[in-house]
Amino acid sequence: MKTEVLKNIKATEDEYQSLINTVMAERKRILADAELEADNLVMKASTSAEEYRKMRLAEARAQAERKHAEIVREGERKSADLKEKGTQNLNSAVELLVSRFKESLHAHP
Repeated sequence: MKTEVLKNIKATEDEYQSLINTVMAERKRILADAELEADNLVMKASTSAEEYRKMRLAEARAQAERKHAEIVREGERKSADLKEKGTQNLNSAVELLVSRFKESLHAHP
């Protein structure tokens, strides 16, 4: 009877030890899976962050190009306006210059 009880205790201990080993192996596998998933999430987040950064840079670059083009157009428009005003005043400026030149010629004997 004692031997049988001891055998049952030993069998139960072996069974529990086997169960503990199985659970520990499962725990290691779950931790490894969790670490792998965490690494994948970090890589995905890094990729997403890099894509977002590139998108924002492209948007900023496009906005800067639009602003540059707007400034150039405004400068060209102002230049054209000044040229047009200068052309309108050109005839009267030439006439004034010629008349003053003639006056200058007649004033000095």
